[in-house]
Amino acid sequence: MKGKYDTLQLIGVPLITDDSGQYQLKLDNNGEYKAHDWRIGKHTKGKFKKLGQVFITENNMLVAIVETKELAFKNRHDFTPMQRFTNEFISDDLLSHIKKGR
Repeated sequence: MKGKYDTLQLIGVPLITDDSGQYQLKLDNNGEYKAHDWRIGKHTKGKFKKLGQVFITENNMLVAIVETKELAFKNRHDFTPMQRFTNEFISDDLLSHIKKGR
């Protein structure tokens, strides 16, 4: 099929950076964080490498990937496309903390 591309569902948590430039979870008013779903889009830049990788959404939000799921091409419109992968990763400790909370 012409125009078909690889798809992947990405489950991630929004991030902020602290004064040292280290990634921290973006917490809501209740001190909690929430995971959200995105997908690789037709114009996504970069490649998925492993869990903990940081990507940028189309609204320039930083997100850490904590889980991935296969996604059928026909179901891709159920999820918001992300913009680009970075070459940065959250710490293993932070990734473990997030996985325990899920």
